[in-house]
Amino acid sequence: MANWHRMAYSNISDSALGNCTARVLLRRGFGAMIVATVLVLSAVPSAFSQEDKFKGIVTQGVERVRIAVADFKPTSADPNTAPLQTTFNQVLFSDLQNAGIFDVVSKSFNPLDQPSNPQDVKIDAWGNPPTNAAMLAFGNLGLSGGQLAVFGWLYDVKNTVAPQVLGKQYREDPTQDNARLIAHRFADEIIFRLGGGLPGIAESKIVFVSNRSGTKEIWEMDYDGNGEHPITRLDSVSLSPRISPDGSRIAFVELGKRSVNLRMYSIDLNRLVTFPAIGGTTISPAWSPDGLHLAFSSSRTGDPEIYVSNPSGGELKRITEAHGPDVSPVWNPKTGAQIDWVRGRSGLPQIYTMESDGTNPQRMTDTGYAVSPSWSPNGQWLVFAWSRKYGPGIPGGQDIYIMDVASKQWSQLTHDSGTNDFPSWSPDGRHIVFQSNRNGTTQIWTMLADGTLQHPLTHTGQNSQPNWSWK
Repeated sequence: MANWHRMAYSNISDSALGNCTARVLLRRGFGAMIVATVLVLSAVPSAFSQEDKFKGIVTQGVERVRIAVADFKPTSADPNTAPLQTTFNQVLFSDLQNAGIFDVVSKSFNPLDQPSNPQDVKIDAWGNPPTNAAMLAFGNLGLSGGQLAVFGWLYDVKNTVAPQVLGKQYREDPTQDNARLIAHRFADEIIFRLGGGLPGIAESKIVFVSNRSGTKEIWEMDYDGNGEHPITRLDSVSLSPRISPDGSRIAFVELGKRSVNLRMYSIDLNRLVTFPAIGGTTISPAWSPDGLHLAFSSSRTGDPEIYVSNPSGGELKRITEAHGPDVSPVWNPKTGAQIDWVRGRSGLPQIYTMESDGTNPQRMTDTGYAVSPSWSPNGQWLVFAWSRKYGPGIPGGQDIYIMDVASKQWSQLTHDSGTNDFPSWSPDGRHIVFQSNRNGTTQIWTMLADGTLQHPLTHTGQNSQPNWSWK
């Protein structure tokens, strides 16, 4: 049987463990356990029979809109305008294409005469074949008064009487970053108007672990993989970053030479802030949706158990008490009233749910090797990593699955060789980010919540354990 009291960090050498003689290790950076066993549980729950229910996760009740995106035209002859224009046009098109709620018209179908102002729009040319769009995004940009000025419009080209849906103006310093920022903001305005009132995610952030600087540090990037930069520079091993709901702090785990503890980084102050040593091996932090509590696992009394504290580490309360390790808590972001977590009591890790005070524990998975739960923003869905066929010589990799929390029925989202792990929801509930080594190195990938449009966001070094910001 599996020995759940021996857990291992992935890719950490013995020297990095220092004098941690207990060798309490977690594979996959605290979310899952290495289990030395050939036991395979035979009973598996049936796959969800109504696939349309899962496919509807992305649109969330809104009708997919066919939208055309005209290249924004320059309004100034300044040679610095052209590269800003190129960046803006590329980012705007990509944001709308990745939104999951549009059928974006290929630019090859756009009319040759593309508008830069409302008076230039020939509605019939955009609303009829071959473009056959329902909506049109267009505008202009240029340098004015030392700033980048962008004017953007969204037209309903099926409405010949009052076609304008949106008109926006932006001004920022003329940099590539700001050209991207303005494109993100305009895309989010369009997504909000046409996507059922859900805010867009183009300005959201993803934190993750990267070894590209030589040690495992916490990094941050834009939702589309651009703007990668390090957050920590501790020259140790930093793991399991979790962004606070207000985006001001990152809780994470530092593997020191003699201890494994939670650390707290203030994004506002750009430095570490005090967080007490809980004792034992303390791992897998998770924020409550109101930002007033942290849940985490600690072995301070022996077995790893789930604890809850305030954001400063005080008011500590233990909420699980059972033989075997309890790790990887995650709050229901809709209500804050439930916590899902991973328990090893049965041998192989399984996902459980309980009330946030620790009462009413219930098992969610009943076979294989299930780890790394992440709850959707609306509290309806759970994604997690699952090896349903587990054991030496048993075919089948570790993939990302989605489960309806109420019915416990599931569907498989990834079907690739290798290991897929650490899924995390976008704030709009339409996208999922995760780690995968399907191409030979561990990288951060993204997909729509129905498993489509899978593509990598990182390409350099080894990158893992992503966590999407709350907004």
